[in-house]
Amino acid sequence: PMATKLDKSIKRELEHGGKVYTITIAPDGVKVVEKGKRNGPHVTWSSIINGDTALNENLNVSVDASRPQ
Repeated sequence: PMATKLDKSIKRELEHGGKVYTITIAPDGVKVVEKGKRNGPHVTWSSIINGDTALNENLNVSVDASRPQ
């Protein structure tokens, strides 16, 4: 069967670890947002394809840790 081209965003709901998330799969990447929140991590397709996701995650964790509480 032929795959459908990803030309617009697709949203799906996922329950993980007792929390509910909205997963948006879009032409520019994937975004995960906890339900009821506005922002969450976004990973571009080039990062996923190039294997840079672990590096990006570690960078985001270190940036978040350095922000004042």
